[in-house]
Amino acid sequence: MSSELRTRAIVGIVLIFVALGALFAGGFLFWLLLVVAGVLMQGEWGDLTGATPENRKLAMFAVSVPLAILCPVAAGVSWLAFALAAAAFFFVALVGRSVKLALGVPYVCVPVMALLFLREQTPNAYGLLLSLWALSLVWATDIGAYFAGRSIGGAKLAPRVSPSKTWSGLGGGVLAALLVGFLLYRFAQLPIQLAAASGLLAVAAQLGDLLESGMKRRAGVKDSGTLLPGHGGIMDRLDGVVAAAPLAALCYLFLVLP
Repeated sequence: MSSELRTRAIVGIVLIFVALGALFAGGFLFWLLLVVAGVLMQGEWGDLTGATPENRKLAMFAVSVPLAILCPVAAGVSWLAFALAAAAFFFVALVGRSVKLALGVPYVCVPVMALLFLREQTPNAYGLLLSLWALSLVWATDIGAYFAGRSIGGAKLAPRVSPSKTWSGLGGGVLAALLVGFLLYRFAQLPIQLAAASGLLAVAAQLGDLLESGMKRRAGVKDSGTLLPGHGGIMDRLDGVVAAAPLAALCYLFLVLP
């Protein structure tokens, strides 16, 4: 194993353990991890959109306001949080004079709200199951797409955006996500509707990956940042979650809740 691959594997394992630790703890710790990741992602979004250092910091400050109000001891996931996120968007767009930079606010806030909403469902174990499902199927999609794409290859999925992605990789990712969904249904009592929707969320995760790949291509960079050795930036690790988490919350709202 090369030193680069070893570094990537070690960092990846550490990230998974940190995410799972915060996820199982729930409450303040899970919120704090999401807030830190969200603010850093807004900074990387600013870099990819070519924002000035001053406007980049402005956007990071603005997005921290709705993220802060999501704290369990504050308003949590509420209409107030949505209103503050909308206000942060218009603030960045007007003061920073850049709608592209402002679009980072919903890019960050919506998935954070979705994950917190799922984690806060009662009883606590049920909220843990829902949020674990939303995150684990993204991990499964990445793994399934990687191995299917390397072993099968074939036609490119979006060669102008991400030359390495293939249709076989997408299929492998969907199958892996469905496997995780039905394992959680079989052994953890995940609602069958959500298990069946796992394949749809896998497609969303891949679209989120392609969106970020397109942004990096336009910016002329390989990674969104350099914070994570062997992985790039926070956006590079969470691009699939950004798209899949809101859809997971919507599936729960419309397919499971009465």
